[in-house]
Amino acid sequence: MVVRQLFPPPGGEVDVRSLYGSEDRSLRGDRPYVIVNMVASIDGSTAVDGVTKALGSPTDRVVFLHLRDLADAILVGASTVRAERYGPARTTPAAQAARRQRGQPGRPPIVVVSRSIEFDWDTPLFTDAESRPTLLAPAGTHPDRLERAARAADVVTSGDQGVDLADALSQLKRDRGVDVLLCEGGPTLNTQLLSAGLIDELCLTVAPLLIGGAQPRGIFAPGSGDAALGLPLAHVLEEDSFLYLRYRSGA
Repeated sequence: MVVRQLFPPPGGEVDVRSLYGSEDRSLRGDRPYVIVNMVASIDGSTAVDGVTKALGSPTDRVVFLHLRDLADAILVGASTVRAERYGPARTTPAAQAARRQRGQPGRPPIVVVSRSIEFDWDTPLFTDAESRPTLLAPAGTHPDRLERAARAADVVTSGDQGVDLADALSQLKRDRGVDVLLCEGGPTLNTQLLSAGLIDELCLTVAPLLIGGAQPRGIFAPGSGDAALGLPLAHVLEEDSFLYLRYRSGA
């Protein structure tokens, strides 16, 4: 299949990776530049039977892996970790070498936002990672849970009953050198980032599918409040009726 650029003109066949490069991702002061990458159906479903795999395409996979290769770390919500059975980020030897030349770890570490920090600690995410995952948890979490979590992951605390994402992301930049942070959802975490004004770029694949059913719709959770963020359109690509949309600040 041929990937065509519909916007901006002139159109024509394009190399997908070249349009998702990192050269235009300027730093955001005391916090990382945050990219949200999602896939959704025409009617807004972000999963089929709880997972995203049925919505994707080979090119969506290329974008997914390329953004991972560029990011300093990958941010994901605890529910998505459980539903998608997250493990350590996998990448090619060539990508690992390129990352190390840029001063990054060979594989981007996984950062998980969790209020409860209750996980199956024997899953590959915690046992097979080149770099220990990082858990963002409320400072008010019971000390016994924090102690148990610290055996399997690095723990960053912020906020009281919930995670203060603005402060937690600042800690990731200050203490761990995270300049570009890729968020892979889900909708609840996306909403928290939106409410805190922490989204700099949205990469959205629209799959040519109607899912229907009673599950919630949208890449953001219901009840987002009055949060609104203007993100100019950077490009629109098309391949086999899939649309690849990229919005970013300063586009």
